[in-house]
Amino acid sequence: MAVMNLLWESDRLTAREIRENLYPDAGKAQHGTVQRLLQRLEDKGYVERDRSLPVHFFSAALSRQTYAGMQLESLAETLTAGSFAPLITHLVEQKKISREEIDRIRAILKEGQEKES
Repeated sequence: MAVMNLLWESDRLTAREIRENLYPDAGKAQHGTVQRLLQRLEDKGYVERDRSLPVHFFSAALSRQTYAGMQLESLAETLTAGSFAPLITHLVEQKKISREEIDRIRAILKEGQEKES
């Protein structure tokens, strides 16, 4: 998440810039760790690597919203057999969703119903 947050905030960074942000007091010892992490994220399709220059630049391949949606789907599958109703119900009951967010959800649901009709 730390790497993805950096890339969402900065658009594109080198591995060195990522390492310096994640481990500001560490030396090159952490470079291999960051390289392996970036490779795994690239393999999963979360990160893109620009190889057109001698120094490679990395950027997020997914938006924060797309990534969050994927994680929510995985969580719903794990906890509630894929149903989002218990998750949303909990958030509403615990007042973790603002009035504006509830209104936005209602508008999205209404739009979805109109498309089905």
